[in-house]
Amino acid sequence: MENIEVQAVLMRSLPLQAVHVISNDNSHFQVIAIGEIFNNLSRVKKHQAVYAPLIEYIADNRIHSVSIKTYTPAEWARHCMLNS
Repeated sequence: MENIEVQAVLMRSLPLQAVHVISNDNSHFQVIAIGEIFNNLSRVKKHQAVYAPLIEYIADNRIHSVSIKTYTPAEWARHCMLNS
């Protein structure tokens, strides 16, 4: 799968403000998902929310692995300020 396809699946499936997808081989993906949906969720629940729309692509081997980072918009703003 292409990065843009993974991004489209997640944006279509979840109420996210933004999704950043990185892959060098179109099989192993790094996903950064930003949305209010992650407020008050445990880390496991956050990852499950992002993983769920991708399960069919993992099952048919279009996606081999996914590394997930989730942020609320406020957390993302702080992260960007700290890393700039």
